[in-house]
Amino acid sequence: EVAEHAFDVETRMMATVHRDGDVNIVAVKGAPEAVFGCVDTVATGTTTAPFDRSEQARWERLCDLIAGQGLRLIALAGKQGDDGEPYRGLTLYGVVGLQDPPRPDVASAIADARRAGISVVMVTGDHAATARTISDAVSLADGDAGVLGGRDLKPLADMTPDEVAAARATRIFSRVSPEQKLDLIALHQQAGEVVAMTGDGVNDAPALKQADVGIAVSGATDAARAAAALVLTAPGLSVITHAVEESRRIFERMMSYIIYRIAMSIDIMVFVVLASIVFGFFPLTAIMLVALALLDDVPIMTIAYDRTEPDPMPVRWNRERTFAVSSTLGALAVAQSFGLLVLGMDVLHLDAAHLQTMMFLQLLVGGHLLLLLTRTKKAFWARPHPSWQLLGAVVGTQIFAVLMCGFGWLVPVLPWDLIGWVWVYNLVWMVVQDGVKLVVYRVIDHRFQHRQVFATHAGAFLQHANASVQPGTE
Repeated sequence: EVAEHAFDVETRMMATVHRDGDVNIVAVKGAPEAVFGCVDTVATGTTTAPFDRSEQARWERLCDLIAGQGLRLIALAGKQGDDGEPYRGLTLYGVVGLQDPPRPDVASAIADARRAGISVVMVTGDHAATARTISDAVSLADGDAGVLGGRDLKPLADMTPDEVAAARATRIFSRVSPEQKLDLIALHQQAGEVVAMTGDGVNDAPALKQADVGIAVSGATDAARAAAALVLTAPGLSVITHAVEESRRIFERMMSYIIYRIAMSIDIMVFVVLASIVFGFFPLTAIMLVALALLDDVPIMTIAYDRTEPDPMPVRWNRERTFAVSSTLGALAVAQSFGLLVLGMDVLHLDAAHLQTMMFLQLLVGGHLLLLLTRTKKAFWARPHPSWQLLGAVVGTQIFAVLMCGFGWLVPVLPWDLIGWVWVYNLVWMVVQDGVKLVVYRVIDHRFQHRQVFATHAGAFLQHANASVQPGTE
């Protein structure tokens, strides 16, 4: 070998020049349709024949037959003599079909992704028939789904709204260039979608960088690894769907923590301040505040191990729902605390010391029961049930708090019958709070769904309106 012309995505071919004695031989390989356009003759044994239109049609039918078996196609051609233009005056020697089957876990990974509300799109540089066959093998699209070739794909800036909609609905793309991969990612991003892309080659690097989440698969080139946000170290794609599921579990745990923390902060701060202003009575001593903070943190730390049910659809931060639920539960918790304070003062006629102990126990019991409410959007008794770590932390801290109040550890002694009534009071309020929580979730989600439907119809209307505006008009 004396020279090499590297693969070019524009020509979709590469060439090497070899010296055989005093003669230079040019060897070319590439996509069949690209090589066919540079061929003048075809080898037939020891002689050559003209590569006319009928001969090219025969070879194209042969390529369709081979690609229909799911094989990747490479055409081989060459010529004697190096005139500096390696892709002119070539002789076609044949077409090779290379087997590159999908990994065994691809079909199940695609099915898992669909169940998770994720649309999967194949973007390949292979022949359309190859892409179609591989797609059928992994159940990527319906049998009637079409394949959009790179030649028929306009630049994003030149697409009409109908063409954009068609491209977004397509699930199989063949003979796509790196620039077209960028356009396809940008096309979905402009529609407000979060796009993840997997790739392994140098040509995938720009698109991996453009995607919201670029994923370099196992064995990817250094360029693809550098451009990607995630690098898979194990073969297969099922790790991606597993990561999506685990990330949604983490998201649910974070949301339960945020809702609980806001609601509990409202309860403690508002109750303590208003009790001091309205009744001229500080409901907690300094020691009680420290003990409340320490005992409250133990169950919170176990939220990371809680059982959660990942959302079946992609999740996003919903500020309206978060603050509506947390504020409502926080307001109910304040009413709950004030209700017990009034009962202790006007009905039970407790002195200040015993009243402080009772309110300390109430805030601790009510707070931990509130944590069991905020951990799920469902009723608190529905599956998934709390993990043993979370439940054990709640039970353990509650037993310790009851013993503190019953035996007077660091706080004035509270009679055991009052401790029991505090628990009954909080359990009744737990049922009330849970019912209100379910109503708030239903109302907020109903409003959100209506808003999504309105936004979808408004977006479609604006697209058609923009398409109907003539250039130069307003």
